[in-house]
This record gives sequence, C-alpha cells and structure tokens, in this order.
Amino acid sequence: MTSFVLPHALHGTGAHKVIAVHGWFSDRSAFDPVLPDLDREAFQYALVDLRGYGEAKGANGAFTTGEGAGDVLALADRLGWERFSVIGHSMGASVAQRVLAAAPRRVRRLVGISPVPASGLPLPPEQWELFSTAVHVPRNRRAIIDLTSGGRRPDAWLDRMVRHSVACSAPAAFRAWLDSWSGEGFAAQVEGSAVPALAVTGALDPALTAELTRQTWMRWYANSALIELASAGHYAMDETPLELIRAVEDFLRADGDGDGGPEAG
Repeated sequence: MTSFVLPHALHGTGAHKVIAVHGWFSDRSAFDPVLPDLDREAFQYALVDLRGYGEAKGANGAFTTGEGAGDVLALADRLGWERFSVIGHSMGASVAQRVLAAAPRRVRRLVGISPVPASGLPLPPEQWELFSTAVHVPRNRRAIIDLTSGGRRPDAWLDRMVRHSVACSAPAAFRAWLDSWSGEGFAAQVEGSAVPALAVTGALDPALTAELTRQTWMRWYANSALIELASAGHYAMDETPLELIRAVEDFLRADGDGDGGPEAG
C-alpha cells in the first residue's frame, strides 16, 4: 500500500533543508508573501499542504498534529533529507513540535511563527463557540482573523483571507484540526530539548502572545529564543514579510555556531 505523500513545492537549492507547515486558515500558499525574498542559495524550502488543505483537500485522515508530523517525516524521507529544520505557523507550529518530539535527532532548528504551544491551547467557552462554528460560519472566521491581527487590517484583506480559508480547506478536516491543536498536549515529550528553537510572535496578536510564549516555549526548550515583531499580528507572512524573513533566516544561518539569537533562554 502506497503511503500518503504530502503535496509540496520546493523553493531554492541550498544545502540547509527546511520544511514549512501552514496554519489553520490556509494551505501552503500562506507563505506566498515571503517567497520572492527567501535566500534560495543558502536554503531549500519544502512548503507542504497538510491533509484536508490545498492539494490534499480531499485526503482522508485523522487530521491531528501527530499524524501531520508523521506525514512531514515521511516527506523528508521521500526527499532524502536526513536532517532538516522545520518551520510552522500557528497550528503548523504544533505539527513542527510534534516532528521534534518524534525525531529529535533529525531536526536541525525549530521555528514557530505565532506558535500554538505544545500544551495545546484550551479556549474559554465563548471563544470555543466562535472557533468551533467557524467551519460553517465565514463571518466567524473573519472575526477571528480580525481579532488576532489587532483590528487594524483592511476589510479587503480580511475578506480575501476568509474566502481563501473556505476555498482551501475541507470542512470536516478544518473542524477536526481544531480539536487536535487546541486540545492535545504533548509538552512532556519536548521539554528540555536542546534543539535550537525560535518563536516569532506579533505584538498585535492578543492570543498567541510573547508572554504566553515565555511561559511555554521558552521554558520547554533549553536553547530557545523569542522575537516579537512590533507591527505584526498573527499573520506575519502577510503583515511583515521582510521582518519575518530576516528573523527566521538569521536564526537558521546560526546553525552550528551556538548562537541562540535574541532573548535566548
């Protein structure tokens, strides 16, 4: 039986291999705003569509972060990448941390962009109602995106983000992924890891904040770093693409020199 292969696109030819995993509201096109300015000579990026999204919209599965991590590792095997760095946005950062938990010796560096912590992210009842009904209520998706980008973004951008999120995701998968990233904790499996781990948060995001990251990510990862982007909310790829590239690629380039970056833990 042929194993599932995550749909993916390769960018660059560099020796440092990197797998990037999107979040709850998008597929791999979430990274489109940063593509023109990536360092394609130093790095080779594999951007993936998780099950239920993009080219994998029709894929069957459990739609869990653990399954996603297994799919990422299977793709790395298929690409012949024994060691690689992994980047995840929001929900995708939970998948990325699951990759580290499953195969710590294979991960060079870990990056979370507005990362969901490995403890999960339990939501209070009123927020759970908003998030859990967003699968069938586009205005709730819009409210979430508007809230987590600080209420400062143009209406046209918010509307475009909602249209894309509806078009690129299968409803059942979208709903199942919520249960996994919000409700499944695995912090004990990563706590104390020495793999260099960078978290990038946005100052305009009231949900996945720098303070939450200090209480979670920075405590679990022995060689951790935190960068807060002053002009970003939850969607730094769209909101501050150049600042995000600089933060992430500077961190990736530090591989092997022991430099954990700003605010090292």
